[in-house]
Amino acid sequence: MTSNPLDLLHRLNQVAAAINRAAFSPEADLAATARLVAEAAVELSAAAGAAVWLTTADGRSLEPEPIGVGALDAAGALDLAMVRSLAARSLTHGAEAAEPAAVGEATLQVRCYPLLAADRPVAVLCLALREASAGPGLDPLAQAALANLANQAGMALHQARQLRQVQRSLARTEEELERLRRADLLISSRLNLRDTLEAILQMALEVTGARYGIFRLVDKSGRKLISAAVAGEGLRQPAVEALPINTTSIMGWVAKHRRPLLIPDLQANPWNRIYYPLDHGLAMRSELAVPLIGAGGRLEGVLNLESPEVAAFSEQDRHLLQALATQAVIAIQEVRLLDALQEVAERLLSQPPQAVFDHLVDLACDLLNVPVANIWVLDESGEHLVLQAANAGYRRGERIPLAGSLTGEAMLSRRPVVSEDVRTDLRFQRRDLARAQGWRSALVAPLAAGADAVPVGAFIVIASEGDERSFAESEWDKKVLTCLAHHAALAVQEARRREALRQAEEQRALAETFAAMGDIAANLLHRVNNKVGTIPVRVEGIQDKCAALVQGEPYLAANLEEIRRSAEEAMAVMRESLDHLRPINLQPVSVAASLADALASHPLPAGVALRSEGLEALPPVMAGARRLALVFANLLENAATAMEGRGVITVRGVRRGPWVEVAVSDTGPGIPPELHERIFDFNFSGRKVHAGKLGFGLWWVRTLTARFGGSVAVESDGQHGATFLLRLPVAEGAG
Repeated sequence: MTSNPLDLLHRLNQVAAAINRAAFSPEADLAATARLVAEAAVELSAAAGAAVWLTTADGRSLEPEPIGVGALDAAGALDLAMVRSLAARSLTHGAEAAEPAAVGEATLQVRCYPLLAADRPVAVLCLALREASAGPGLDPLAQAALANLANQAGMALHQARQLRQVQRSLARTEEELERLRRADLLISSRLNLRDTLEAILQMALEVTGARYGIFRLVDKSGRKLISAAVAGEGLRQPAVEALPINTTSIMGWVAKHRRPLLIPDLQANPWNRIYYPLDHGLAMRSELAVPLIGAGGRLEGVLNLESPEVAAFSEQDRHLLQALATQAVIAIQEVRLLDALQEVAERLLSQPPQAVFDHLVDLACDLLNVPVANIWVLDESGEHLVLQAANAGYRRGERIPLAGSLTGEAMLSRRPVVSEDVRTDLRFQRRDLARAQGWRSALVAPLAAGADAVPVGAFIVIASEGDERSFAESEWDKKVLTCLAHHAALAVQEARRREALRQAEEQRALAETFAAMGDIAANLLHRVNNKVGTIPVRVEGIQDKCAALVQGEPYLAANLEEIRRSAEEAMAVMRESLDHLRPINLQPVSVAASLADALASHPLPAGVALRSEGLEALPPVMAGARRLALVFANLLENAATAMEGRGVITVRGVRRGPWVEVAVSDTGPGIPPELHERIFDFNFSGRKVHAGKLGFGLWWVRTLTARFGGSVAVESDGQHGATFLLRLPVAEGAG
């Protein structure tokens, strides 16, 4: 060792720089760094040899063998066991320890110095000093040099160890990420739910090194776990029975508490009491289970791994399995959504639109795990939304305004809209119902058949108070509801297409029917006129030829006059009745005036009261005046008969865009829902036909309103009266 302090300081700087370069380089090598420390110690102290023992990870004991050795062979046959013992003593006391050692005829002194980093031991430096330099102690320069080296070495070795751990962790993480990437590709390539679940389970076995596993999904009731996939070599009697979601089994416990569970030994309490065997023929000792929690906090299932070895799974395995579970949840949800949309597409082609609406509501609740879902469709006025389908709290046919409502905002903005609390949100029309039902947040998506299509309605889902999800932050919820809303818009289009087709076919059939009936009526009128028309002529002939006889017999005279009058009235009635079969000259007609004409020609019984609301303010409608009066006459007569001559009939009118809607309500017993369509049939009569009546008045009502270009429908629960809804086109040019 040089005795010049400046040279020594310069050399110390060189040594420290070399050690730091080795310790802080990206390719940090702990053994190489320790070897540099040992070699520097030999150079600075003139020792015969040096060794470096690293401590274990907990810093309480030494590694089995020295990692860094510098010129140790020069010390001869030094007893490494003795050196290790001395090093352990230095580590225990945290101070320098020294002891003489004989090597052949030479006597060496072994000195051990603990190397610290942040007051924690990292390694022990051992020097074999020659007799000449041992003496009572090292000279001050050597001591200062070794003290400086110890400080530098402790930090350098600590840094090298940390870097090595980081490198190992990064390598392990990179390997795990690569496994997860492969898992993602493998899972995403599956087309159906069963294949997806089996792929997830196989990847779980691969990434954790497990040998056995089982996948259970939550059933539709939300109370049980149903086996969906099982894997493992040599399975004999797999236990695939459904498990309740409670604490009577480990998988049930994980599902109930929604927390992962790592069990090193299944024979330990309390797990030995609730362990449900994966295979009745195999003995398992450790288990790892994680819940699958989807968007909105929905529990999808539990992924469970088992091993016949004790402590087969680590915390690292738990983290890996949870990462895989996250991928699995996304894959499961996507598969379920794709399956649902495929089913909806099939229903669009095979079922009525209303059945599709009802199914979409159920799907929304199932896929998004919400208790309430509604579909609202814009009415023809463009000012209100009408409830088309609902599953809770609402009644089909309810109306809410487009402007100022939550659903209306989604339509007008053409994007999903969120309400964090519908109980206080002024845009939500049924805050009273929300408070009563315990609803909290809502998500609304516009019903649009394409990105640039004009929305035709809105799809809303509502979460309960116990659901802490945020619709605003859940892109998955928005994606699912937007997909369902798209299919609902297609169902609306299909409903309108079917209605237009039905009306066109009905108009064509009516035109053909009335054309044929017009020909028949004309022929019938001609033939009847030839026969009945001669009666008044013949009566007049008898009166002229037999005037004296007729004048002398008052009875004969009165009967002849009655025969003549009846024949003339019969001809008038025939012409009036058959007149309905002729083409209608559509013109602007007052609804109020037509109702007045109906009452004048067909007075109501004394026990029936009539109330009218809003008729005078209605614009004219396109119709035939006499035919529209006949429509009202038939409806009023039908209502009076249903009430057996005692009750109230209310006629209300309102304009909705290009239509006038007139509701004729009675206080009678009502019409059962199953008869709502049949009562308009030509040959249907729900009651005994009155004497002198044709008995098909409601057929005339539907037929004539259809000829006007309108429609009629009935609303009744079969217990509390009936309401007939007339829809008539507003006359062109009406304000």
